[in-house]
Amino acid sequence: MKIGLASLKSPKDNQILYMIRLSTLLFFFLLSSTLFLGCSNTSNGEKKRPNILWITVEDISPNLGCYGDPLAHTPTLDAMASKGFKYNHAIANAPVCAPARNAIITGMYPSSLGTLHMRSFSNAIKSSGRIPADIKLYPEVLRSAGYYCTNNGKEDYNFNLKREIWDESSKTAHWKNRPKKNTPFFSIFNLTMTHESCINNKEKHDRVTQDLPDHLRTDPEKIVVPPYYPDTHEVRRLLTRHYDNIATMDTEVEKLLQELEEESESENTIVFFYSDHGTGLPRHKRWLFDTGVKVPFIVYIPDQYKELYPAEPGSEIDQLISFIDLAPTAIELASAQIPKNMQGQAFLGKNLRPERDYVFLARGRMDERYDIQRGVRSKRYKYLRYYEPKKPLIQYMNTPEGGPFMTELRKAEKEGTLKPAGQHLVAPTKPNESLFDLSKDPMELSDLANDPSMKEELARFRTIHDQWMRKVMDVGLIPEAIMRNWEEKNNQSIYKWIRTQEDFYDDLLLTSSTTNENILFNGLNHPNEAIRYWAGQGIYNLDKNLKKATINRLHQNLNDSIINVGISAARALLKHKSNSKELIKVLSNGLKAENEWTRLQTALVLDDFQYALRVLEKQSQNLINSDNNKYVVRVLNHALNELNGTLNKVR
Repeated sequence: MKIGLASLKSPKDNQILYMIRLSTLLFFFLLSSTLFLGCSNTSNGEKKRPNILWITVEDISPNLGCYGDPLAHTPTLDAMASKGFKYNHAIANAPVCAPARNAIITGMYPSSLGTLHMRSFSNAIKSSGRIPADIKLYPEVLRSAGYYCTNNGKEDYNFNLKREIWDESSKTAHWKNRPKKNTPFFSIFNLTMTHESCINNKEKHDRVTQDLPDHLRTDPEKIVVPPYYPDTHEVRRLLTRHYDNIATMDTEVEKLLQELEEESESENTIVFFYSDHGTGLPRHKRWLFDTGVKVPFIVYIPDQYKELYPAEPGSEIDQLISFIDLAPTAIELASAQIPKNMQGQAFLGKNLRPERDYVFLARGRMDERYDIQRGVRSKRYKYLRYYEPKKPLIQYMNTPEGGPFMTELRKAEKEGTLKPAGQHLVAPTKPNESLFDLSKDPMELSDLANDPSMKEELARFRTIHDQWMRKVMDVGLIPEAIMRNWEEKNNQSIYKWIRTQEDFYDDLLLTSSTTNENILFNGLNHPNEAIRYWAGQGIYNLDKNLKKATINRLHQNLNDSIINVGISAARALLKHKSNSKELIKVLSNGLKAENEWTRLQTALVLDDFQYALRVLEKQSQNLINSDNNKYVVRVLNHALNELNGTLNKVR
């Protein structure tokens, strides 16, 4: 019997008919579950291990009808939530796709593996992330347990994977292709029509929504514009596209569920639906606010596996879950052994640990821009630490700045028409840390870090943050160029190597977080180059006049044997108005460096300081024409556009 999810599609102006149909079809949904029970067991009387289907989508926050969004037309997902379980605190560990998918495939923190920076691996990048061979990924565990595992579409795991982990991974991969029908399957389908590019690019949006009926398209006048965006016709039109993309996505989910019914697998299959991170808009995707990391997450568990129910079907689940929990959960549901390297914990199954109290968030390099951030989230509070507070919240990045949404935001910034809630988006600096009460301030607009009444709460979250950084050995604090050099030099992943060098980690954590000039001065003399680098970064962040000894030591560090330390010192000296020929020389050598991340580090300094850029303008222009790292090209192109008032574009 088919559930007939297609009939759940109805115009919004006919809500009564819609609810009647929904109630009727839910009755048949329950009936079909009962009918399937009679044929769901194996011949020897043992219950068949469940199939597992993951439906992932890109770039959406919980903008679904079942999450209370009145503009969302998502009848398929709403029906799934009414029969399944809707999670209210599902959090991505990183707010952009590749690191988020890295957390999912490994069950580990990307900042622990050295795979947090966006595009830590791509075919165009030589200095790539790597993971140890003995770290097992969940498809490998499931395949060893007898599952047929497929991935349809996107992988994007953000490391250099040199082994086959799927039975099939392609745009045609499907659970239907398994050799034997009684073989349990694990299958992912990655839907991409909600990606930010389908908001910003009209042609792409029109293509993915071409079959969406007019009566299901969103009225721009009904859009509620978030207070941090300019309320313009163009912004409303772009937000309308996002809702139309979601409506289209819902129809694709319907087709995937329908396939299960047609093959009599719907009552043998546990279905997960979730997004890889928040909506592809400024302050959402790429940021650690809930708009960037809180995702819709729905699980349907057939009646024959009701011993796995976390509550009564149709319930909302308030448990905190994290993307690193997905891999161990899938493995637990398959009755396989969870590898010891996985840092997440199963939230469904028979062998569960106590619910977690906190989830941990991290942001590294986003495309061509570094902005090291970490976060701790409980159900009520969110703590954010900004390791680079002198950088604006929204740095110029080539891809989003080329889109119409950022054009509208920059226009409002220039005209001075941004609302107060939007001013922080374009502020030139950030605080060192922030604290938000999510129960009272879900949009995270009221920072409580300086509230005297929150002093103890702030201190508690600081401690939790530091303990977590030490526990997972967060290597995201190690400059990317130095990290890759260490991997090459030792022929070992940073994850493995750092665990033989723990003696310097406390000094690294202290130096990267302090505003004490004496501690930073000592850091400039530290035997470890990552700490010397962060001492320079920390001095750059100071707004006071520096001691003469600090200035002198920075000049000495220009000649450090590790060029990245010299570049960090040059940046600090430029900020504090201390120039020299040696400073220009180290930046020139940085542009010539073999390590592409050293070249990027140098380009970012030149983008901030036109004095140095003028001296190195010709060398920078030559690099735009020749560098194989597109991020280096993007930064230098922006720098020269700002210097010369040009509008040159690059890839």
